Amino acid sequence: MSGVFPLPRLCLAASALAAWLTGCAVADRTGVTPPLALAPSPVVEKAAPPKPEPPPFPVMLGIDVLAADGFAAVQGKTIGLLTHPAGVNRNGVSSVEVLRRAPGVKLVSLFAPEHSLYGDVKAGENFKDAVDPRTGLPVYSLHGDNRKPTAAQLKGLDALVIDLQDIGVRSYTYNVTMRYAMEACFTHGVEVILLDRPNPLGGLKVDGPHLDAEFMSGVGAFRIPYVHGLTMGELARMAATAPGVLPIPDEVRAKGKLTIVPMRGWNRHMRWPETGLTFAPTSPMIRDFAAVVGYAMIGLGCEYSGFKHGLGREHPFRGLTFRGKNPDTLIKDLEALRIPGIGFRKVSVPGNNGQPATGVYVEVLDWEDWNPTELSFHLMRLACVYDPPNPFAKLPAKETRSFNIHVGSREWHTALVRDGAAVNLPAFLARWKERAAIYQQQTKKYWLYP
Repeated sequence: MSGVFPLPRLCLAASALAAWLTGCAVADRTGVTPPLALAPSPVVEKAAPPKPEPPPFPVMLGIDVLAADGFAAVQGKTIGLLTHPAGVNRNGVSSVEVLRRAPGVKLVSLFAPEHSLYGDVKAGENFKDAVDPRTGLPVYSLHGDNRKPTAAQLKGLDALVIDLQDIGVRSYTYNVTMRYAMEACFTHGVEVILLDRPNPLGGLKVDGPHLDAEFMSGVGAFRIPYVHGLTMGELARMAATAPGVLPIPDEVRAKGKLTIVPMRGWNRHMRWPETGLTFAPTSPMIRDFAAVVGYAMIGLGCEYSGFKHGLGREHPFRGLTFRGKNPDTLIKDLEALRIPGIGFRKVSVPGNNGQPATGVYVEVLDWEDWNPTELSFHLMRLACVYDPPNPFAKLPAKETRSFNIHVGSREWHTALVRDGAAVNLPAFLARWKERAAIYQQQTKKYWLYP
């Protein structure tokens, strides 16, 4: 069975999701290609001791499938590669090296997202084009003078291969970089070849507010819930097929060519630990799966609220502190909120100054009951109690914009600034949950995996 999922020169009817994403009323449409049939999980016979060891890699990444298929999707092509340190195969070998050694493939340039090709640049910092010291190839920065490949950088390429590990959260910028790269490639007649990777949170968790059109930015380029439940391949498929997702003329989008190389063995129930794969840090603060969970859970809640995430150098996005509040008080107040699926415990770790750093560690106790973003909005509300009358009402314009482009909802910001601690959070949570269910049904047409 071929591992390549081509979407050549699509010209598709408008979909209901496009209406959701663009605000236009359009007709519904079924998916253009059925999801690939995945190999069944190995069967363990109960009467055959000892039990066989589970396969070391139940999941084949897009880069693995590409290699297993003899590099058919890139054979004979001159390519560029957009990737980062987490762009590795299941043995931990960089996709740069895999494609450099691929027979019949000419890799001539590299493109780097936020944090750079080697992940050594801090969040939000720009960096310049460079020459890769390991390969001698030019490295074009997509987080510097330009956010998307230029015509000159794409000149001579048959295809741009994209191999980026995302974390399933809207404001994490790799999905933004992917979308911008697709726009540039479609505009300049360069094929996009997307090597798919798991959504570490699985494909069933969808949570938080949708992104309002006015807050589209470099930390939000898809009008989707904050936790979106799609893989990069599925987001790319949506961008290529749903009118209005890519801000380019429909005739240009229709002429664009997207080829997705899907995973094998992954399904929507799988969180990262179930993949059998080693987690490669995706950025300096997202070093493991625990940080992925934490980013979705408290990242928004630490935006200008007074809450801080992390303790010393430990537990990024899992440790919580608030200036002037001891951990026991925090735990008492957080437990009183009765947030489903999570718990809190006091921890102490070495601090940056050599003294112990003590705070609250947030645990996910029940994955099924856990709503990833719910805690963040409780933290915002609690911040209005801890820092009266309202820390969000006094934010300068720049910080207010930063808050809004991350959270994504004008309605929430207006209510939070107006009502502070009295904001009707349950009503917002119920509304977001209802919208998430509709979104999940409408995005099924873009699913590549059951």
